[in-house]
Amino acid sequence: MLLTEHEGKRLLREAGIKVPPGTLVRSPAALARRKLACPVAVKAQVPSGGRGKAGGVVRAATAAAARRAARRILGMRFGGEKPSAVLVEPWLAIRREVYLSVTVDPAADGYVLLYSPHGGVDIEGGEPPLRYAIGPAHRFRSYRLREILATAERDAALREKVVALGRRLVELASSRDCVTVEINPLALLEDGSVVAADAKVVRDECAAFRAADIQAAVEATHRREPKPIARALAGDLMLVWLDGDVGLISGGAGMTMATMDLIGDAGGRPACFLDCSANPTPGGYRLAFDLLDHEPKVKVILVSIFGGLTQMDRVARVMKEIMQERKSRKPVVFRLNGTNARRVEEIFAGSGLHNHTALEDAVAEAAAIARKGARA
Repeated sequence: MLLTEHEGKRLLREAGIKVPPGTLVRSPAALARRKLACPVAVKAQVPSGGRGKAGGVVRAATAAAARRAARRILGMRFGGEKPSAVLVEPWLAIRREVYLSVTVDPAADGYVLLYSPHGGVDIEGGEPPLRYAIGPAHRFRSYRLREILATAERDAALREKVVALGRRLVELASSRDCVTVEINPLALLEDGSVVAADAKVVRDECAAFRAADIQAAVEATHRREPKPIARALAGDLMLVWLDGDVGLISGGAGMTMATMDLIGDAGGRPACFLDCSANPTPGGYRLAFDLLDHEPKVKVILVSIFGGLTQMDRVARVMKEIMQERKSRKPVVFRLNGTNARRVEEIFAGSGLHNHTALEDAVAEAAAIARKGARA
């Protein structure tokens, strides 16, 4: 689960890491009631990266400019997400920007700390960051990080600050089940202090049950129902959103990934990875349809299920009931194959539903519908 900047900075603050004072507002009218010490930064609050390059971070020299920026940002979308709020912070007088993060590295069987003497929006275009592998026991060694930093960072005072911050980031990541905790940029100010000018925190969604406070804060901040991913996890579905428009409901990670590849080969773009194999029940399938029906970017839904133990005649009856109940008019393409698949057409007869026996044919139809919808 990717937290918004505001939510991530709350965790950094709790860990003893300095962040700029900020105000979270949901409308230009709410911002008008605030006293601002301009210039300020107006930042879109969405769980999505690349806000700066997409126009989601704006410098405002006056209160009126801040309100205009807030109005514009709140009407935009970033990575398919519409901001529910903006974060307004003082515009920092930054002397230098560096990069610091802690992330899970499967190859190291634990966390790895990354540092670059050059931070900011173009971090990915520069030299690879320095790496300090911490290992599965999460044992942070200050002397080892100092040795690594000395190879590229000339500022001795900054090195010591990074060592102290690095320890806190590792403690935060391990105690809060974080996959990534990233500060970019870590800003060195004119007075020599450092502050987390931005924050990217990604938590392990499978550990959500251990973070009721974070989930409650997310829902309170955005005043919304639990996010689709949280609903999917609660229903034992595995959901990962992608950038395409072909919604996919499938069973088994291998089948799901293979179908995604075929969608790409057919000229389509999958909108998600949605695996129902842990809950192949009427409730699980209904939740899957509800998630995709309420996602605006999904133009068509492809149901690709191959049953070994799962009997396709039972799945077909559930699908027929769901189609009769659902209010969405998004087209659905079926490919149900495997045990008792010969009975699917009998069950679908007279309902207007059609089942493809060949996966390639189903994928081709779904991709064609999505392309037609994109042109409409």
